[in-house]
Amino acid sequence: MLEVKTKYNESDLQEFKAIINKKIARAEEDLALLKAAYKNDANNGTDDTSHTFKSFDEGSEVMNKEANVQLAIRQEKFIRDLNNALLRIENGTYGICRVTRKLIQKERLLLVPHTTLSIEAKRKQ
Repeated sequence: MLEVKTKYNESDLQEFKAIINKKIARAEEDLALLKAAYKNDANNGTDDTSHTFKSFDEGSEVMNKEANVQLAIRQEKFIRDLNNALLRIENGTYGICRVTRKLIQKERLLLVPHTTLSIEAKRKQ
């Protein structure tokens, strides 16, 4: 009789943990760059240009800051999702689909280690 796995073994969990920690480190670096970009008030040398060009430049700068803020918010959510995945590893619920209660395919977890849905459940959304 084929045994159905209900959770990942310690070796697999350590592999997922290492992937998640790498993704967190990279995401935090990216977040720091985004925050630096939208907090940067550096003058780009537009003081001596005409008012028309200056207003275009300021409008563009505001749009860039808004885009960077949105990216930073998404990055913060990604980091939070990754940290939640680490918590699921610790409490023994990692890799279990929250809809079907079946084990999420390892290939999916390797690509999207913070997922809480199997492909089957994701398709039904």
